[in-house]
Amino acid sequence: MPSRTLGAVAREPIATSQPLRVLFIGESGAEAVAAELQRGGYQPDIEQVQTEGQLEAALAGPWDIAISDFAVGDFGALAALRLIQDKALDLPLIVVSGRIRDSEVLSVLKAGAADHLTRGNLMRLNAAVERELRAAKMRRDRIGLEEQFRQAQKMEAVGRLAGGVAHDFNNLLTVITGYSDLLLADRGLHDRQRTALEEIRRSAERGGMLTHQLLAFSRRQPLEPRTVHINELVFQIEKMLHRLIGEDIELVTIPAAPQDAVHADPGRLEQVIMNLVVNARDAMPGGGKLTIETGTVNLSESLSARQLGVEPGRHVTISIADTGTGMDAETQSHLFEPFFTTKNPGRGTGLGLATAYGIIRQSGGAITVFSELGQGTTARIYLPLAEDKTEARAPQAAAPETLTGAETILLVEDEARVRKLIAGILTARGYQVLEAPRGDEALRLCHTHEGAIDLAVVDVVMPEMSGPGLARECVSLRPQMRVLYISGYTDEAMVHHGVAPSGAAFLQKPFLPGALLSKVREVLDSRRNRAK
Repeated sequence: MPSRTLGAVAREPIATSQPLRVLFIGESGAEAVAAELQRGGYQPDIEQVQTEGQLEAALAGPWDIAISDFAVGDFGALAALRLIQDKALDLPLIVVSGRIRDSEVLSVLKAGAADHLTRGNLMRLNAAVERELRAAKMRRDRIGLEEQFRQAQKMEAVGRLAGGVAHDFNNLLTVITGYSDLLLADRGLHDRQRTALEEIRRSAERGGMLTHQLLAFSRRQPLEPRTVHINELVFQIEKMLHRLIGEDIELVTIPAAPQDAVHADPGRLEQVIMNLVVNARDAMPGGGKLTIETGTVNLSESLSARQLGVEPGRHVTISIADTGTGMDAETQSHLFEPFFTTKNPGRGTGLGLATAYGIIRQSGGAITVFSELGQGTTARIYLPLAEDKTEARAPQAAAPETLTGAETILLVEDEARVRKLIAGILTARGYQVLEAPRGDEALRLCHTHEGAIDLAVVDVVMPEMSGPGLARECVSLRPQMRVLYISGYTDEAMVHHGVAPSGAAFLQKPFLPGALLSKVREVLDSRRNRAK
């Protein structure tokens, strides 16, 4: 007898009934099971199978629970349990049979059956189903959390590696951009020489942008958060997005968030939206429709904590949906990994979504992607709702009248090429520079140098002694000395090495000579800056 599907029997389902997909393995009894489930508040959708071949084919479908007779022709509950376990399916199976021996009941329970009931007494069926559905959900939730934990560990490990690579790369770029800028200042350069130098500097600047992406992915890129209204932000970049996606793609913006204030870096948020829009554009090579919609959602404790990894409460959402080719599950599982790309060689770095992920997580939010092959893709950003208030911006410091000076500067930098470049830039502008490759040499200079040391330019991360630790010892010897920290890392490294970022002067590598001279002059002219 072939498999058959039974709808609800015995009575019409009540309005509050819960849909339940049931795989019934047996020749008879499905009607009684359906009636009992309806009495328990379920709306059962039952498919009945009677042979092992039918069961194997049916197991490809999504089922909430399986109910089996002990013996079904030449196979039964024990064979069904083995088949379910061989396929590694998390499908609870309840045995409902006529009167059988106690030893046979024990055999199916030991084999993995969730419960055993007799056909004449189905009163415990609904309680057993409810228990098994709850247990299955808990297992799925636990597996999901474990997978999130493994993914977070993997992303953190790659992020640490990215941060370290960015640090070393920034030291190299500091040398390249610094010397390029110094040579470009020579007015006697031939046009071909100037063109070559300008190309070198532009390439180095592009390399600097790559390190910024790496740091953003690893959540080590410093942000400048302020109150941002998402509806307004989407409206402001709409024209730019029209130019970005081309004329063959229809762009629809729906600023529907009733409350849209978030605390984020607006420039980085624009970068995230643009990265997602570029991906959507590339998924619609023949044109299509791109929809950007904002909204507000209240995330519950369970949804936010278990699925998104954010704090519960009100969140602003930004949804970017396309009608493109979509993605399979395997592609989606790698989306936020750095350097993963489905584009042809030379058409993408694979850092767009990884960067977006890092920026949003660093902003206290989450980002998810839903996609099906041939059905398009929807990326959704969640950001905590902030108080709707206008933040007063700090007035920008006036540009110094001159970038020269006669002060004495202690330069502590373990990378020889960077140290040589900085010393050359400062010496050329009139400063007296004392060079130290290590902390012990810097302390010796503090003890032995005759005359004042006005400023210490100190690398944050150095062998043997950290920059902040050295600065504190130097300032204890020379209380009037000011401090400027430099690093290929970001201000997160300063926190890890004992620096309070709100009170310390900091210059991020790579930097151009003008930026260094301006920062040095700013710190020297400040009476309040001290080592923190």
